This record gives sequence, C-alpha cells and structure tokens, in this order.
Amino acid sequence: MPTRRVVLAAFLSACRRAESAVRLRARPAQVATGNAKTGLISLNLRAERDTLFYVPESAPDPAPFVLYLHGATGNEQQGIRRLRALADEFGFLLLSPASQEITWDAIRSGYGPDVKLIDQGLTAAFSQRRVDRRKVAVCGFSDGASYALGLGLSNGDLFRAVMAFSPGFIPPGMEQNGTPRIFVSHGTGDEILPIEGSRRLVSHLRQTRYEVKMQEFDGPHTVPPEIARGAVEWFLK
Repeated sequence: MPTRRVVLAAFLSACRRAESAVRLRARPAQVATGNAKTGLISLNLRAERDTLFYVPESAPDPAPFVLYLHGATGNEQQGIRRLRALADEFGFLLLSPASQEITWDAIRSGYGPDVKLIDQGLTAAFSQRRVDRRKVAVCGFSDGASYALGLGLSNGDLFRAVMAFSPGFIPPGMEQNGTPRIFVSHGTGDEILPIEGSRRLVSHLRQTRYEVKMQEFDGPHTVPPEIARGAVEWFLK
C-alpha cells in the first residue's frame, strides 16, 4: 500500500495539473515585436477553425482588448460579426478564436486543448499590439459565455472584466484567481438556456463578493445590439 506521503504527493500533483489546465500564461507585453498592421488578421494557428485578430484603425497605443468566445456550433467569425463595429467605434482590439470541436472543451469534459489554443492566440496578439493591462476582458455568448465565466474567474489576474451573454453555468474545474468585474445579460424569453440559470449564477457570484451587473431584456436566446453596446461601455467605463 502507498504511504500517506505518496498519496498526498499524488493528490497535490493532480491538483496542480487541474489548475494548469485552465490557467493562461500569456500576458500583455511592454513592447510589441510582431506585425503592427491594422484590419482583420488570421493568426494561422491551425488549418481549420483558426483564430482571428481584429485591429481597428481607431485603436490607441496601448489599447483595450476583448477576447470573444462563440456559442455552440459557432466559429471564429462570430466574434468579428458581433463586435467588429463596436471595436471600430470604441477602439479596442478583438481576438476571436474557434473551439476545436463544435463547442468549448470544458462544456462537455474538461479544460484542455481549447485553453492551449486561446493561450497561443493571446500570445500572438499581445506580440503584435500593445495592450492596456487595465482593460482586458473575456466575452462570450451561450456556451461561450459559460466558458468565459470559467476562464475569466480562473484568470482574473489577466482579465479585469467578464462579459457573459446568456450563459448556462460555470464549467467545473474553475480555479479562482483575482476578482474581475462581471456583466451578465439574458433574455426573459430564452427557451434554450432559461434565464433562471443566470439569475442563480448572479446570486451566487454576488454572495462570493464579485461585482456583478445583471441586464435582463425582453427577448429570446440572442445578444441584442443595445446589450452588446451597453456591455462594452460598462467594460470601458
């Protein structure tokens, strides 16, 4: 039989592995060393379901930064379609990756390859443009909103804000680091992920001393333009 010391060492090793699976290593750089061009940039991290980086001409130096995570069955185009006009207007950098499968890994199993890809995308983006460390956010819709909560709360030392549009839950395996501000929106007529789930989430997060803004709207499972705009204004305030 293994000794208690061996059992304890194995347990601590497992805990470290679980934590590392959800932790991001990328951090904004003091000096950008990569390509500084503007517009839509394919990062070419993989042949299919790539990661897109959008740099508006209006972006200051350093600039605010938003990581967008798509909903189930979505891809890297979703974040560009949803937030590109706002990025132009407000001058923030936008990174939009795609999950390896039809949804993000932790939604079905555990944190793993999708976190690695996101970390690679962040590293590439941070090398190309200087980022305002005080204004870094993770954002998502539906499954992407759930994933944004898990990733954001686990990496609150990187993300100062989390914007979750119609989330369902916080995936297991989350490791609390930092206390980012949180914005949650949800439609009262949502039949895919009923609003009660978000209400319970918000109540729990507030009880654990997170600053949370809840925005309910009369509508289905979607992100109305005025909700997206309000979230961006909240983030940049």
